[in-house]
Amino acid sequence: MTIVAYCYSDPLLEEPPDATIWGWEIDRVYQDLGQRQQLHQLLSDCQSDRIDYILVRRLEELGDSISQVCEVLNTLKSLGIELVATESDTHRANLLQLFAEIQRNQRSRRIRQGHARNRIEALPPPGKAPYGYRRGKDRYILDRSVAPVVKAFFDDFLIYGSLRGAVRHLAQRYGKKISVSTGRRWLTHPVYRGDLAYHNGQTIADTHIPIISREEAAQIDRLLRRNRRLPARTASAPRSLAGLAVCAACQSSMTVTRVTRRYKKQEYLYLRPTRCPQTPKCKAIAYEKVLAQTIEGVCRDLTRAVAGLPIPATEGIKRSIQSEIDAKGEILGQLSELLATGVLDAETANLRTYKLKTEIAELQAKLAQLPPVNLRETAQAVSIPEFWLDLSETERRFYFREFIRAIEIHRTDTPEESLCDRDWHLQIQFIF
Repeated sequence: MTIVAYCYSDPLLEEPPDATIWGWEIDRVYQDLGQRQQLHQLLSDCQSDRIDYILVRRLEELGDSISQVCEVLNTLKSLGIELVATESDTHRANLLQLFAEIQRNQRSRRIRQGHARNRIEALPPPGKAPYGYRRGKDRYILDRSVAPVVKAFFDDFLIYGSLRGAVRHLAQRYGKKISVSTGRRWLTHPVYRGDLAYHNGQTIADTHIPIISREEAAQIDRLLRRNRRLPARTASAPRSLAGLAVCAACQSSMTVTRVTRRYKKQEYLYLRPTRCPQTPKCKAIAYEKVLAQTIEGVCRDLTRAVAGLPIPATEGIKRSIQSEIDAKGEILGQLSELLATGVLDAETANLRTYKLKTEIAELQAKLAQLPPVNLRETAQAVSIPEFWLDLSETERRFYFREFIRAIEIHRTDTPEESLCDRDWHLQIQFIF
């Protein structure tokens, strides 16, 4: 008994299947990629050789239309060859339903092939262009009327590291109201970095004019990773110690509370535990005193903490990744010559170009994840007390979150006693 298998794969849509998917002892496998030469060879072999069973995954792989599929089925039936479709039911009572399913699958394949050809040619995906762009002939082009609004959103986030603050800035300055989730999508959307991302998860780099540079995109990714360590909403809190202070006595996070007096403009700020389980509860501590002690601790301990770190050789890693990007760029430059000399046909050259561009985009993403600044030099700069004198609370918030994971407040008195300046001390936990 002779059993053979046939499978068809479109290289634009899928990888060729593994030879072990059949689960049978197969004598031969006929496999087509894009064209159906092997199908014609199979039908020719059926005329001259004895073949008992033919395995296929789905009936629609036997042709590009219902008529082609029926023609192959009739040929196999006349030769007395049993056809087994492993992923569809070939014994349905209602053949109309079977043919309708084949027709739907083939129509879906043709649509996906059209989208795949657009990906190969680096054309924008279907749908409305993202805010800040409009559709050109073959790529996105900047919408000059609203692109500055998007750039202002990114600039505000880069300065202050606050997503909600950038959203508020957009509404107050330009009257453009967006949700926080939309702002988060803007920050990570490849289109604003000059890349195209498709439904299959692949990205092609440098397809149109970006709104932000690669360096700015790397800084945004780093700030987003940093903010994920913080409690919800504290990344955009107006006070620099919000989300960082923790009471060591009750292990409760501390929130900033504001106290005012009637008919008085002056306000007093305190750090108070949010979920203190003790009785009586741990008392609040003056915010300004904790802030002063935190700045003093950073200036005293940060440089020493950074000096003991094993700093990785990021420059060497960057050079290695960049050399890979340059090598793939050289191969891209050679494809046009190979196409002109006839070594490659247009379809193969386009497919190879697409794969090289997606690989370059992946390497650029790795490059962007590396630290963009020298940690030791930055630590020396912020360890100078004068550096903190003229900073606003928003600016202090940015720098505190760069280095501090938590600020533990250790009390040296009992909760019943009143607090004075020396009733507590700080222990700063740096992020490294």
